Amino acid sequence: MAARGHVQDPNDRRLRPIYDYLDNGNNKMAIQQADKLLKKHKDLHCAKVLKAIGLQRTGKQDEAFSLAQEVATLEPTDDNSLQALTILYREMHHPELVTKLYEAAVKKVPLSEEYHSHLFMAYARVGEYKKMQQAISAQDEKLAQTMFLPLAERMVEKMVKEEKIEAEAEVQLYFMILERLGKCVEALDVVRGPLGEKLTSELRSRENKCMMMYQRLQLWPECNALSYKLLLKNPDDWQFYLSYFDSLFHLMDKSWSQPEEGEHCVEGPVQTTVTEAVKFVVDRMEEQDKKESRPLRGPYLACLELIHRLRQRGCPDEKELGDPLELMVQFFGKFGDKPCCITDLKIYLHLLPPEQRSQFKKRLGELVPLGEAGEDGFGFPGDTKALQRHLCVCQLSRALGLQHALDTEGKLRLITELKAHYHHGLQFGKSCLKTELQFSDMYCLMAAHVYVDLWTETGDENMLWQCLGVLEEGLSFSPSNAQFKLLLLLLFCRLGAFQPVVDLYSSLDAKHVQHDTIGYLLTRYAGSLGQFAAASQSCNFSLRFFHSNQKDTSEYIIQAYKYGAFEKIPEFIAFRTRLNQSLHFAQVRTERMLLDLYTEADVTLSLEESVKAMGVCPEEDDIPWDNMRDNRDLTVLVSWDPKDRELTEEHRRLSLEEESVWLKVRSLTLRLLASLALLGHAPSPRNSDKTNENGISAKSSTLQTLLSQLDQTLETAAQITEKQTQYPFLGPPSSRLASALSSGSCITSGSFLFPHADLCPSLPSSLSPLRPEMLSRCKGEVLEMKDGRLTTRPSLLETLVFFVETVCVVLWVASYSASVLRPLKSSLQKKKKKKKDSSSAMPVVLCGFQEWTGSLQGVVTQALDHVKGQEASLTALKLAALTLEEGYSQTQVGSVQSSYLGSLQELGDLLRKRADSLKSLKI
Repeated sequence: MAARGHVQDPNDRRLRPIYDYLDNGNNKMAIQQADKLLKKHKDLHCAKVLKAIGLQRTGKQDEAFSLAQEVATLEPTDDNSLQALTILYREMHHPELVTKLYEAAVKKVPLSEEYHSHLFMAYARVGEYKKMQQAISAQDEKLAQTMFLPLAERMVEKMVKEEKIEAEAEVQLYFMILERLGKCVEALDVVRGPLGEKLTSELRSRENKCMMMYQRLQLWPECNALSYKLLLKNPDDWQFYLSYFDSLFHLMDKSWSQPEEGEHCVEGPVQTTVTEAVKFVVDRMEEQDKKESRPLRGPYLACLELIHRLRQRGCPDEKELGDPLELMVQFFGKFGDKPCCITDLKIYLHLLPPEQRSQFKKRLGELVPLGEAGEDGFGFPGDTKALQRHLCVCQLSRALGLQHALDTEGKLRLITELKAHYHHGLQFGKSCLKTELQFSDMYCLMAAHVYVDLWTETGDENMLWQCLGVLEEGLSFSPSNAQFKLLLLLLFCRLGAFQPVVDLYSSLDAKHVQHDTIGYLLTRYAGSLGQFAAASQSCNFSLRFFHSNQKDTSEYIIQAYKYGAFEKIPEFIAFRTRLNQSLHFAQVRTERMLLDLYTEADVTLSLEESVKAMGVCPEEDDIPWDNMRDNRDLTVLVSWDPKDRELTEEHRRLSLEEESVWLKVRSLTLRLLASLALLGHAPSPRNSDKTNENGISAKSSTLQTLLSQLDQTLETAAQITEKQTQYPFLGPPSSRLASALSSGSCITSGSFLFPHADLCPSLPSSLSPLRPEMLSRCKGEVLEMKDGRLTTRPSLLETLVFFVETVCVVLWVASYSASVLRPLKSSLQKKKKKKKDSSSAMPVVLCGFQEWTGSLQGVVTQALDHVKGQEASLTALKLAALTLEEGYSQTQVGSVQSSYLGSLQELGDLLRKRADSLKSLKI
């Protein structure tokens, strides 16, 4: 409790025991001690707040909030109470109440610098930027000077004239103000002037800022000269090679000529011709060749970059730099034993014509020292450097498409070779810790990639099972290899086995923003495979991060203000905004609420109570559709595929479009269900003339609007699925859109909701029973064994999940229909008794509803029988799996079988609960 150290009055001694109890987590004793103190000192506000903190931490939020508000309404000004209330409101996730607290304190004590500071920080936490300015400039001139806010140019200029700017942070702030105002010339003058000499905390901070301003102002001569000068000092700084080439070609395009007299520009000599650039790069390479110490990579890569740019412009001068094949071979000779060699050369492989690719691989192979070939025909490297060279050749071979061009037999031979090199390389890592990777891990990963190639090309699922076995073996030697885990995670998801995936993801130990960037790998399959408990856990992984983001980033902003790191403040604000607008955040939040409704609504709580607990408002759409940010890292899995098989920007765009439409479908489904829940108190027919008074007409209008939007979204979805976009295997997973449409789930749910849009009680009779063809699409064996081989059909699981979701929706609609029809039946029975006419027939609407529920009961019973049959088949397969062919890992087969069985059991349990609800549905 930070406030304790500032207490200087007699109450310090009285409050100290409560602080100690709270600090030690003994909340009950803290409450008791506060009660004792309040009996003697009723006006000791801080004791009340400390009691409220104890109540909050013991789960009594309402009581704690009530007690806190009692103190807050008194507008306390003592530091103890204010600090304690701030802590309480933060724990309650109500930072906006802290601002009101300090607003009142500042009004009562306008000269308190400390309260102004706390008010400013409170505004920063909730993003009230205009009020932040007011808080700083309103009363205290001294505070305004120490915090340099509001960010006004006049104020800082005055400080410059008075020579009051001394710290680097102050110069950074001045530069940031000018940059944001678009005054790049003035910002450049600041950096190049005496103030710029204070920019020393970052390496080449001054030069980087100058370069940024030159590029914005399109001062290409200065940009070129500065790049040239810096490269002479450090020929390995890649960013300056890029700015050097950019400025060179801009100058050439503008036909810029050097002035006849005086300096070319303030930064020094300018180079304006290709000949000069070629000479400059070649000179840098020759310098490295003469060095006795290890050469730098920059000049050699700059040569390839210049060839690439000259070729793009159709410039014949590229020949002066040499043959790209020879330059790459030279680069490999110098840096082939470094893991960076593959990433450096891969981006320039397009410079090689197709006919030179095999020759290039052969030339590289000559530079790899391998031992004599053994009985298996393979020679192996003698040390880790030779191993890295050989591995780089294999990686470049795959990137050139040479591996993909092999036939099935060739790929199987390649896998055998890669496995042999992997096993041989393990000897170099015998002393490695469990947290370290084996030197030969990439051989294992590449073998897995070739197995995936064979599976996708031939459809032979045996290749996939062998791939799982290879990765399992690799993980046993390198338990911390994230690439093995990510690929295993992806393969299990493709097989429809979600059970082992949660543990794999947990073992990755994803931190902070990674839950947003790679969380999609888990949550995409979380709810679609029937393991609802694991799906809920998966959503929680991500939601915990997103919910803490608002609080955490606010604290980062506060610290940046305190320590003068003003440049970081816009970055933190942008980071918070980017996470709030994240596609993944919207997806997991929506899916988690739907998941809770499907599994809990009308089981533990009614649909209406569940919706109210979630705070879903059908009229409000809080998803930022126009500003949606796709933060997914779609290249997190290592790939050495050639350019024509890589993920493209078009793939990214289509994936985002597809995911957005699917999210729209799910969001509208959630809002429709919430709207249906709020219709639960519909009036009886005789009170229908009062519907407007009861708000029912407005609710009906909302339902109709949402149904219309769902209809339009489904049309868009159909157009997207017609494209049948195929993504790279290691790229983004396809959304659930196509499988949802093919299952009939969305259309069926919509058709059941639609008749109730106008709340006419005669319409339930027009409801058709749950379509039998939906259940027929779920029929088939999820896992079967023939001739010692396994065949999986995970799509059946996903279709069954959609069927169960539709059953839930239909039952909620039926429940609402029953609530509308009960008053009608009761009214008719009363009329019968009055007329004493027992022969009159039951209205068609009531008979139709009973027939409909009976038919629905039959379909649900069939579904339960199907699930039981699948469970029995899977249980029987556990024994039969012992007779599988070689190549199957019993561990992996067992994991998949167990996962399928778990999915079917959870789906069966939910269906049974819904069947019980249906039995109790009477009118």
